[in-house]
Amino acid sequence: MSTTVDFEPVIGIEVHCQLKTKSKLFCPSANQFGDKPNTHISPVNLALPGALPVLNKEAVRLAVLAGLALHCDIRSKSVFSRKNYFYPDLPKGYQISQFDKPLCENGFVDIVVEGQKKRIGITRIHMEEDAGKLLHQGADSIKGSTHSLVDLNRAGTALIEIVSEPDIRSASEAKVYVETIKTIVQHIGVCDGNLEEGSLRADVNISIRPKGQQTFGTRAEIKNVNSFRSIEKAVLVEIKRQKALILSGEKVVQETRNFDEATQQTTSLRGKEEAHDYRYFPEPDLPPLLISEQQLADYKQQLPLLPEQKR
Repeated sequence: MSTTVDFEPVIGIEVHCQLKTKSKLFCPSANQFGDKPNTHISPVNLALPGALPVLNKEAVRLAVLAGLALHCDIRSKSVFSRKNYFYPDLPKGYQISQFDKPLCENGFVDIVVEGQKKRIGITRIHMEEDAGKLLHQGADSIKGSTHSLVDLNRAGTALIEIVSEPDIRSASEAKVYVETIKTIVQHIGVCDGNLEEGSLRADVNISIRPKGQQTFGTRAEIKNVNSFRSIEKAVLVEIKRQKALILSGEKVVQETRNFDEATQQTTSLRGKEEAHDYRYFPEPDLPPLLISEQQLADYKQQLPLLPEQKR
């Protein structure tokens, strides 16, 4: 392919926000960062036989507030699903999430980049539980760490995942988009927005295509980027990598990649899964989540003025 081809990036971002609840999404264990490992656990977190999830009402309220702040439609009936995937730090071996009937859909957020306003579509906001945390130990010159310890304090913490449309077209737009989301969820009291503690983190999906082409290229997903600077840098690095592959006649592989702060490069983690790989099915232990018109009206009354309105 000619080196004179002008490419444009196509970017969609999934922002994971940890909700500011006192307890976890499906059990009364404390939602508290930084305490001694494995002190905030319960039979539900540990997936002990007979332990059943009970939905956190406050988490639902905060998730709806986020949806309203991002101009989403709120479903009167949403459904929780099991997402089957091997999480070493989630004992039951699946994550309770939402799939085809999420709580919030069809929203948008306006961002301002270099004085220009641009509207980014929000595909959906769904609720889900977080996994725990692996602490890698030991050192091996070939394999790296020799073993891992598991801390389940974070397992089961209430999350929302805010999924954008692929409307972002530059690294600077990606950075400003996540900054804007953080400002909004912080301001309305939904999430503390602490990137260092992982309360807010982003997965960035990037592909490139020749300018003027309507079809999307093959995307790579950069996982768990947790600073604004890293988001911008990871996008620039990944665009450069994909462009070099295409210009040399190679193909971009759909995969999940990691951004390494030390080397300023992205590296392959695993082949990218599709929805069917997770074998979603409705969670049998939770009834559908119903939001009445009166509840929705009450939530709308609780929503404070948004940052843009204040400005």
